[in-house]
Amino acid sequence: MTREESMALALALAREAYEHGEVPVGCVVLDPEGNVIGRGRNRREETGDATAHAELEAIREACRALGGWRLEGCALCVTLEPCPMCAGAIINARVPTVIFGARESLSGSCGSVIDLFSERFGHRPAVYPGVRREECAALLRGFFEEKR
Repeated sequence: MTREESMALALALAREAYEHGEVPVGCVVLDPEGNVIGRGRNRREETGDATAHAELEAIREACRALGGWRLEGCALCVTLEPCPMCAGAIINARVPTVIFGARESLSGSCGSVIDLFSERFGHRPAVYPGVRREECAALLRGFFEEKR
């Protein structure tokens, strides 16, 4: 599956979040063969849980699918640059590839505010930013314009 195809799946989850009044962020985790093994969307409002981010949902599901906490060989694709909490989960799960769409100027941890993946942690994923960036950013802009 291409990066653009995996981002299309993440965008569908982001639209689902939008429909439920959540910040529209969606995420998928792919196994080494390109099969989706984890899906997530923001659910903070729905659950009242500050940790209910799309990436964490997708990582949890992928870990259950593989039967362990190491997601070696997998790729995580998310519509918005991961925050520090999600970047930490990516590091801890040993995800080797991170694909994201829009930059996050307030909490982006892949270079916008800080680049946690370049720090001296035991794991440094390859990062592919800007995949379907405009589409991801437009969805977020539309959501926040409606809220204002």
